[in-house]
Amino acid sequence: MTTVRSQGQLRIAVGFASSTGRRPENQDFGVIDFGSHSERALQGILAVVADGAGGGNGGRVASELAVRTFIDGYRSQNALAGIAPAALRVLEGYNSWLHAHAQTAPSLRGAATTFTAAVLRGRLATVVHLGDSRAWHFRSGALTPLTDDHVALQSDGGQRLVRALGLEPSLRLDLKSQPIEAHDRLLLSTDGVHQALPRTALIQLLGRRQASQADAEAIVAAAIEEGGHDNATAIVIDIIETPTPDYSALTAEMEALPVPAPPRVGDVVDGFELVREIAESKTAHIFLAKDGDELAVLKFPKAEACTDGDRHRFMREVFLGQRITNVHVGRSLPLAEGRQSRLYVASPFHKGGTLEDRLRRGPMRIDETISIACRVGRGLSALHRLGVAHRDVKPQNIMLLDTGEVKIIDLGIARLPGFEEPDEPETPGTADFMAPELFAKARGDALSDQYALGVTLYRMLTAHYPFGETPPGGRPLIGPVAPITRYRADVPAWLNATVLQAMSLRPEDRFGDIDELVFELEHGKARAAPLGGPRPLIERNPVAFWQLLCVVLALFLGLSLFVYDRDLVLRMRSQTTPLKR
Repeated sequence: MTTVRSQGQLRIAVGFASSTGRRPENQDFGVIDFGSHSERALQGILAVVADGAGGGNGGRVASELAVRTFIDGYRSQNALAGIAPAALRVLEGYNSWLHAHAQTAPSLRGAATTFTAAVLRGRLATVVHLGDSRAWHFRSGALTPLTDDHVALQSDGGQRLVRALGLEPSLRLDLKSQPIEAHDRLLLSTDGVHQALPRTALIQLLGRRQASQADAEAIVAAAIEEGGHDNATAIVIDIIETPTPDYSALTAEMEALPVPAPPRVGDVVDGFELVREIAESKTAHIFLAKDGDELAVLKFPKAEACTDGDRHRFMREVFLGQRITNVHVGRSLPLAEGRQSRLYVASPFHKGGTLEDRLRRGPMRIDETISIACRVGRGLSALHRLGVAHRDVKPQNIMLLDTGEVKIIDLGIARLPGFEEPDEPETPGTADFMAPELFAKARGDALSDQYALGVTLYRMLTAHYPFGETPPGGRPLIGPVAPITRYRADVPAWLNATVLQAMSLRPEDRFGDIDELVFELEHGKARAAPLGGPRPLIERNPVAFWQLLCVVLALFLGLSLFVYDRDLVLRMRSQTTPLKR
C-alpha cells in the first residue's frame, strides 16, 4: 500500500494487484503515477489500467505502450492546460500510431487495447475511458460504475470490442468527472475482474475496508477463484483527505454566489467580524476582519460594478492564491465547504505596507532596491513557470511586510493558460506599467511582466516614472527613457543598463526571462568592477566624472590655443625681420 499527500493536502492510499490467471501471458498493464510534488498539485495523481488484445505479444505491447505514452505525454503538457485537452491530445496521437501499425507491422497485427484512467486532482476524479475495462466509485456501501462497456453482443453470446485504442482510425473517448470526498474508494478493473465477480461480490470486498493493497489483492484472487479465464487487474484507491478546491470546482461554487450591497464595519460575514475598512477602489471594498483569534483581509466586489469579468477575477485570485506556494506570492485562505455565502476573497493579514507607500518618501537605497526586486522577480518566476502572467505588476501590488518579507498581491487579472478569458475590450492593467505591445491588443505574458518590473525598478531608484506619469483618463506616455543617472549620481552604469533593458520598448530586446533579470541584478556589480578593485569614477559619481573630463578637455584646448598662438607669432616675426646688408 502506498499513502501519498499531494500539494494542496490531498491524501490517498493505493493498492495494485494483477494476475495472469489461466492465460499463458498477462496482457493487462496498470500503473499509479504520483508525479513530482508540483505535478500532483497541478496535474493530479494518475491511475491507469489497460487490457491488450492481439496475436502474439502485440496485446501486451499495445497496453503497456498506451499507459506509458499517456503518463509521459500528459505530464509533458502545460500544467494548467486542463485534464481533458491534455488527455485527448496525447491519446489521439497514440491511437493513430497504433491503428496504422496494427494494419502493417507483423508484431502488432490486430493489436488494440482498452484504456481506463482516473486523474485525481482537487476534489474531482476525472475518468478517461474507452473499451471494457471499468472505473467504479464506492461510497457508503454503494458501488457506482463510472464507465460504459464499449462492446457488442455476438450471436454466440460472446462480446466483441467496438471501441478501443488502435481499433479505429479516429479516437472516440469518454470523459466523466466524479466529485470525491474523504472515505470514498475508487476501483479500476479489467474485464477479468468484473466478468468473474458480480457487483455484490465487489461491494462485499470493498466494504471490508482493509488496507487498499490487501483489498486489491483480495479482489484479484476472488476473480481467479471464481473461475475467471482472463487476466485480472485491480487498482484500489482510498481517499483519505480532500484538498482545497481547484479552478473548475471554484468556478462551479463561486459563480452562484450573490453580490449584495457591501457590508459595513461591525458586520459579521460568514464568521468574519469586519473591524475596519482598509481601502476602496472603483470595483471593491477591502476590510480588515477577525476570524476568531486570527486576522484576515476580505475583499468584496461592489454590486453596481460587478460584471462577469469581475466575478472571474475574484475566482482566479482565490484559485491562484491557494495553488501558488511561493513565499513571495500572496495567498488566499481556503474556506470550509459551505461557509461562504457571498462573493469575496479572504486572505491572510500581513502587517506592513505597499511599495507605493514606501515610495512616497522618495527614492530607495540601491541595495534595498535590488533586494526587493529580486524577491519580486522570484515570485513572478514561480507564476511564469506555470504559464501564468500577473499583468498588473506595480508598487501598489507589492507588499513590504514588517518581517522583511516581500509579497506580490492582487492576482485578479492574472492570465491563466487553458482557461477561457472573459470578454475584455482591452488588456487589463495599469497604463504606466503596461508594455507597449499590450496597447496593440497583446494579452500579456512573462515579458510584459518583466517590463512592468523594470518600470517599478526605475521608480524605486528615482521616484519618477520613465516617461512621466499618465494623467487620469489620458493616453500612456511612451518614448525615449531618461537614464537613471539624470536623477541620481550614485547609480552604477551596470544597474542603469539592466533596468533600461528590462523595460525595452521591444519585447525581443528584454531579458530572455525574469530569472535572467534577477541573475543580472544579483551579479551585475561583481561583473562590472574588477574583483577587489575600486569602482570607476563614472559609476561612483557620474557628474564628477563628466565635470573632470570637461576640465581636462578645457585645459587641452587652452594649451592647444597657446601653442598655436606662439607658433603664429614666431612665423609673423620671421617674415617681418629686415634683411642685413
